[in-house]
Amino acid sequence: MKVSVSQDLCISCGLCVSNCPEVFDWNDEEKAEATVDEVPEDLEDCVQDSANSCPTEAIETD
Repeated sequence: MKVSVSQDLCISCGLCVSNCPEVFDWNDEEKAEATVDEVPEDLEDCVQDSANSCPTEAIETD
Protein backbone atom coordinates (compact mmCIF):
# COMPACT_ATOMS: atom_id res chain seq x y z
CA MET A 1 0.00 0.00 0.00
CA LYS A 2 1.14 3.52 -0.77
CA VAL A 3 -0.06 6.60 1.08
CA SER A 4 0.21 10.33 0.50
CA VAL A 5 -1.07 13.47 2.16
CA SER A 6 -2.38 16.34 0.05
CA GLN A 7 -0.61 19.42 1.35
CA ASP A 8 -3.38 21.62 -0.09
CA LEU A 9 -6.04 19.81 1.96
CA CYS A 10 -4.13 19.16 5.20
CA ILE A 11 -5.22 21.45 8.06
CA SER A 12 -2.65 20.10 10.56
CA CYS A 13 -5.27 18.60 12.87
CA GLY A 14 -2.81 15.86 13.88
CA LEU A 15 -5.13 12.86 13.93
CA CYS A 16 -2.96 10.86 11.54
CA VAL A 17 0.29 11.73 13.32
CA SER A 18 -1.11 10.71 16.71
CA ASN A 19 -2.93 7.66 15.33
CA CYS A 20 -0.09 6.25 13.25
CA PRO A 21 3.26 7.93 14.07
CA GLU A 22 5.19 5.13 12.36
CA VAL A 23 3.87 6.42 9.01
CA PHE A 24 2.94 10.10 9.50
CA ASP A 25 4.96 13.03 10.82
CA TRP A 26 5.09 16.82 10.57
CA ASN A 27 6.97 18.50 7.73
CA ASP A 28 8.68 21.90 7.75
CA GLU A 29 5.38 23.62 6.91
CA GLU A 30 3.81 21.97 9.99
CA LYS A 31 1.55 19.81 7.85
CA ALA A 32 1.35 16.04 8.00
CA GLU A 33 3.25 13.91 5.52
CA ALA A 34 3.86 10.23 4.94
CA THR A 35 7.36 9.20 5.99
CA VAL A 36 7.43 5.86 4.17
CA ASP A 37 7.24 4.96 0.48
CA GLU A 38 5.50 1.65 1.09
CA VAL A 39 3.31 1.10 4.15
CA PRO A 40 4.35 -2.06 6.02
CA GLU A 41 1.58 -4.64 5.96
CA ASP A 42 1.18 -4.58 9.74
CA LEU A 43 0.43 -0.82 9.61
CA GLU A 44 -2.10 -0.83 6.76
CA ASP A 45 -5.11 -0.86 9.11
CA CYS A 46 -3.65 2.05 11.06
CA VAL A 47 -3.12 4.05 7.86
CA GLN A 48 -6.62 3.24 6.59
CA ASP A 49 -8.12 4.32 9.92
CA SER A 50 -6.17 7.58 9.67
CA ALA A 51 -7.42 8.16 6.13
CA ASN A 52 -11.00 7.47 7.18
CA SER A 53 -10.68 9.84 10.17
CA CYS A 54 -9.10 12.74 8.27
CA PRO A 55 -11.59 15.63 8.42
CA THR A 56 -10.50 17.03 5.04
CA GLU A 57 -9.90 13.69 3.28
CA ALA A 58 -6.30 14.74 2.68
CA ILE A 59 -4.91 11.20 3.00
CA GLU A 60 -4.94 9.07 -0.15
CA THR A 61 -4.13 5.37 -0.22
CA ASP A 62 -3.69 2.88 -3.03
